[in-house]
Amino acid sequence: MRGKIALEEAFALPRFAEKQRWWAGLFALDPDKHVAEINDITEQRIKYMDEHDVGYTLLSYTAPGVQDIWDPKEAQALTVEINDYIEGAIKGKEDRLGALATLSMHSPAEAAAELRRCVAKGFKGALVNDTQRAGPEGDDMIFYDGPEWDEFWGTVASLEVPFYLHPRNPTGSIHEKLWAKRSWLIGPPLSFAQGVSLHVLGMVTNGVFDRHPTLQVIIGHLGEHIPFDLWRINHWFEDIKKPLGLSCKKTIREYFAQNIWITTSGHFSTPTLHYCMTELSADRILFSIDYPFENFKDGCEWFDNMEINDTDRRKIGRDNAKALFKLGKFKDSEA
Repeated sequence: MRGKIALEEAFALPRFAEKQRWWAGLFALDPDKHVAEINDITEQRIKYMDEHDVGYTLLSYTAPGVQDIWDPKEAQALTVEINDYIEGAIKGKEDRLGALATLSMHSPAEAAAELRRCVAKGFKGALVNDTQRAGPEGDDMIFYDGPEWDEFWGTVASLEVPFYLHPRNPTGSIHEKLWAKRSWLIGPPLSFAQGVSLHVLGMVTNGVFDRHPTLQVIIGHLGEHIPFDLWRINHWFEDIKKPLGLSCKKTIREYFAQNIWITTSGHFSTPTLHYCMTELSADRILFSIDYPFENFKDGCEWFDNMEINDTDRRKIGRDNAKALFKLGKFKDSEA
């Protein structure tokens, strides 16, 4: 399919190349190739896009990113550096590349102000890597599902831009207590889905979407396991939890139909996508690759050749994202 839009695609700051090489050694079979690809913005990346018919890519800062920095001043300084860097890096290529803002999530007001600054510069939304590390030793976790974050969510909604809730690795005592002796389950095998699904369902049950009904939140990897539990979640929310006091105004299915999107990033399974389409419909699914953590060719060839009707392929591959992010013309945008 020509003109696909990919929107969970990572970049890094070149000055962190050695740190990134060490980090890549934990999961990449070829750390040098990974570092070269994640630090490239407009050369190899656009070559891959042209080769595999991706018309437009939204870039975001790699996990764990700013969410791994527990000092608020340091986190905010890095946030501004990242956003200014990517703004400059894609200049002149705006018909092919856009960016999602990086945000420090230590302060709702500060995060809202940085998002406003970035959107005014042309950023298409924000991507945050799950909970924010905080506290004197970095062992605290800031969730964004309480009423103290209403100022931030109100800003996101008023700007009419999406917010991508992306995973990060477990850290601190959570890592030591739950994951250290099960380290092969960190990341895509389990920990990423566990972290994001807890967070987004916390936003549902703590009323974030009720207080901000136009808010649009994206989660990746075909929904971080949630679509497969929708019947069970709905049954317990509606038949048991609400009679006990759960105050959600809508059903879980309504939140997914009105507020929550999922992407195909890093999950190139046709039966799984068909299942998600049955549960959520093609209207709430977005194509993505998860490059360079996943292979450009794998994601694109799977999507272009899987069994799906052309209308749904266009929706998932381009049209949903084009409308959600309010995109103008880009390569093959009308193909």
